[in-house]
Amino acid sequence: MRKTFVGPLMMAFALSMAVQTSAQTPAQTPPGVATDVTNAEIQGAIQKTIAAAVSDQQLRVVSINGEYNVGVGVLHRKKAEGASGIEHSEITEIYHMMQGSATLVTGGTLENPKAAAPDSSIVKVLNGPSTTGGKIVGGQSRKLSVGDVVVIPPNTPHWFSEFDSDIVYLVVRVDPRKVLPAGYVLK
Repeated sequence: MRKTFVGPLMMAFALSMAVQTSAQTPAQTPPGVATDVTNAEIQGAIQKTIAAAVSDQQLRVVSINGEYNVGVGVLHRKKAEGASGIEHSEITEIYHMMQGSATLVTGGTLENPKAAAPDSSIVKVLNGPSTTGGKIVGGQSRKLSVGDVVVIPPNTPHWFSEFDSDIVYLVVRVDPRKVLPAGYVLK
């Protein structure tokens, strides 16, 4: 039987590799609790305000392991000639078109910008600190229709400039600074 001698340099190298490997292994985060938002809840929220020209309803705001918040909402807009523009300073919005089609403009410059009132539902429940205004000058236009998804980062003006029909879209609001009220549930 052959014996293998591991010298001090080999031991030091092996120990060094083990330390480097363990330092590169990411720490395990504890599992979170999943939150369901059912289609029945989404459809119920839409039906409650279907007669309104514009409705933005936050369904839930969930704390993700205390690190950040995520809001889930549903919006519907009646076919109209353009809508007012808006820009959120803290929130990333992800739109998923569920019904209809329209032209969304992002970027550019918001006409007649005005800070949303700090005590408004826009700031307190929906989007955190925001600036509202008229249309957007410049920016990028894109047609959105059923199934399309668009991600709108913070400080990005956005507005629907043209509507082909009434639209309904789900919005996921990523809130890394926790400006939305964790635990919020639409009643």
